[in-house]
This record gives sequence, structure tokens and C-alpha cells, in this order.
Amino acid sequence: MSERASVELPGFEHANPIPAASRIGPFLASGAITGRNPLTRTMPPTLEQQCANVFIHVRALMAAVGGSTDHILKMTFHLTDPGDREALNHEWLAMFPDPARRPARQAVAARLDGAARIHCDLLAVLPETTPSYEPSDPAA
Repeated sequence: MSERASVELPGFEHANPIPAASRIGPFLASGAITGRNPLTRTMPPTLEQQCANVFIHVRALMAAVGGSTDHILKMTFHLTDPGDREALNHEWLAMFPDPARRPARQAVAARLDGAARIHCDLLAVLPETTPSYEPSDPAA
């Protein structure tokens, strides 16, 4: 079995000492994926903007490990108002338009830090041919 490797994404650092994701072999598990703006690192005020940013981060994470959103097995969404899913469903359908090929999904109520209205985490199974993730050298 492969050793665990932390996955870091430039511009997506957590306040706590945790990676964006962790990988062992073909298995990838993310940490909390937030709705922060990927360029300004600020939290937008609306759920719509935060949802759009969450899905931008998901795409970036999957690309960083040599995968795609087709490799996502399950996504869990943590919402401050779990009844407010219109913005989430909009982004979900844009990323996964084929109902026969969507990952499992769960939405749960959560009390989130600051102005965050949504977080997500995911599990993915990457193809065996995907090279192991090698963190980039921040000094490069």
C-alpha cells in the first residue's frame, strides 16, 4: 500500500495545520473546501458566490492530483441553512449534468466559522494510472 501524501494547493491554505487533501494510492480525501474567493482569499457575502467558489476549488483539487470530477465518489456539504439548496443545486447540476453519473451527495446542517455559509469535503478514487501527487516546491 502506498504511503499517505498531503496535497497542498497554492492559494488554498487552511488557518489550521492541515492539507487541502490527503491521498493514499488511488484514494483521495479532502479537508474542508470553503467558499473563499480563490484570488482575493476573502469570503463572499452570498451563498451563490460561495457555492461557485467551492466548485472552483473542487475542480482545482482534482486537477492538481491528475484526476477530474468524474473520479469523485461522494461529496458532503455542510450548510448553515440546509434547507437553502438552490445555489448548491445550480452548481451541482452544472458539474454533474448526467443523473446516471453523479457521485453520492449529502447535505448537513453546520455552524461554520466567520461568514462561511457552506463547506464541502469529498472522497475520490483516482485511476491507477494517475501519478502520485508530488507537492510543488514553494520556493520554485
